Amino acid sequence: MRLKKLLLSLGLTICMLNVNAQGWNADLGNGKYKNPILHVDYSDPDVCAGEDGYYMTASSFNSSPGLPILHSKDLVNWELIGYALQNQFPVEHYRTVRHGDGVWAPSIRYHKGEYYIYWGDPDFGIYMVKTKNPAGIWDEPVLVKEAKGIIDTCPFWDQDGKAYLSYAFAGSRANVKTVLMLSELTPDGTKLIGNPAMVFDGHNGHTTVEGSKMYKRDGYYWIMAPAGGVKPGWQLAMRSKYVWGPYESKVVLNQGNSPVNGPHQGGYVETPNGDGWFIHFQDRWAYGRIVHLQPVTWKNGWPLIGIDTNKDGIGEPIMEWTKPNVGKNYPATPLVSSDEFNGHQFGLQWQWQANQNPSEQWGWLSANLGFMRLNCIPRPEEIKTKWMMPNLLLQKFPSDNFTATTKLTFENNPDAGECTTGLIVFGEDYSYIAIEQDKEGKLKLVQRTLKDARTSKDLETEIASIAVDQKNIYFRTKVEMVQNIEPFDAKVTFYYSTDGKNFKVFGNAFTPRAGRWVGAKIGMFATGTKLISDSSYADYDWFRVESNNEVKKIALSTSLQEQNNK
Repeated sequence: MRLKKLLLSLGLTICMLNVNAQGWNADLGNGKYKNPILHVDYSDPDVCAGEDGYYMTASSFNSSPGLPILHSKDLVNWELIGYALQNQFPVEHYRTVRHGDGVWAPSIRYHKGEYYIYWGDPDFGIYMVKTKNPAGIWDEPVLVKEAKGIIDTCPFWDQDGKAYLSYAFAGSRANVKTVLMLSELTPDGTKLIGNPAMVFDGHNGHTTVEGSKMYKRDGYYWIMAPAGGVKPGWQLAMRSKYVWGPYESKVVLNQGNSPVNGPHQGGYVETPNGDGWFIHFQDRWAYGRIVHLQPVTWKNGWPLIGIDTNKDGIGEPIMEWTKPNVGKNYPATPLVSSDEFNGHQFGLQWQWQANQNPSEQWGWLSANLGFMRLNCIPRPEEIKTKWMMPNLLLQKFPSDNFTATTKLTFENNPDAGECTTGLIVFGEDYSYIAIEQDKEGKLKLVQRTLKDARTSKDLETEIASIAVDQKNIYFRTKVEMVQNIEPFDAKVTFYYSTDGKNFKVFGNAFTPRAGRWVGAKIGMFATGTKLISDSSYADYDWFRVESNNEVKKIALSTSLQEQNNK
């Protein structure tokens, strides 16, 4: 009996130590790392070395706030430290949900004590923001060039003081694509000057070349760019002794025999000892565009990204490697995905689907009461589904296998008509579990699903429904990777509980699907149908994410404790 109690105590202790293991951890703790370094949808990542380590940004499309800023000391362990855009820009335009529009493929650079980010909005043109403190407030965006269809912009400052900007075209707006352009930029980075020039034409074997990044090394101007499409593509490197070219090109990274499809679109950076590293994404269907880190070696004047398994001079992605030598070992720091809602700010992982309208009070935090309140604001009559609802509070999938649980209290106003709040897994197919007040004022639990949300004219399908007589409820969703089931390679199961201990499966398992250029997301919502002076609302006590392995440990410990009590 003493041994049994000791084992039980040890098991509980281990569980408590690991309960905050919220998602993916790439740092293996033995001087090595595994790919992806972030199993999170940070699409089109770019990276630069700064005053205090390395900084990364990524596409944010229509989500608000936009332009995430991540920081790392070792290129493996990253922390989300803020956003360069508190609202998507132009602000009024993005008060409406505009899936897949907005910030496309930004570039981040450190120049003369300031950090610059450039991006192309395919409908408005080239924007730039800058700051001296990347973790602080960034300046208001500057419209560098008004244009339709210019995307994937990258600045470059030469030693002679001149500046340049490389970019590509979105065929959906510009009616041309598969070429890379170069323009001179004013030294302050605020305007394009002179005539642009085409520096690479990919129509002969490198279709959909885009996402260019510009560097200078060993006397060459370098343009690195992906081609071939998001999922099946490859990475090119181009070099020239002259900034305007001509540029010769070479494929420097492809999938080869690796399991990593489409290894491209990213940024190159060097550590203080001169080692080269390349950060890029892999499109993993419902999980989005997850982030990998590859070593770079230079052979015969060309970069080789990853390892040359096939001995053909082209790199392939590595799955495990020695961490970058940055002069010091830093601890593992998985990205934060849980939120106790105890402060006056939302966790940085949360984003809305659009800029908030000042007249709509979607939700706020209570700094001293320890919960987040989402108000059941009535949606416009023309919005029939969640697809175009701006007030979905969402975060990216934090891992390949995880469980998210939230506790809430639904304070429904009987006069408010139909009101719904709950936990949603969101993409072009979406599903949610929710507590709802119906037209008669009765409460029920529901699961609803919608397929092909972007194009469908259908309404949500009710999968399951049961009456409830209490307002305190726990919702849970378990996300599991299902291997080799492309293009939908994950499974979602919903649960509910009335006591926080005993969870019951609710409704049907759901296959999540990516959104418009983004992976599936998870989060919460509250919505109503009737305009009233005092809307129904839900107080969310916390939102906790655990790896599925940790959930199994907790379940095992609880089972042992119950057996011991018997």
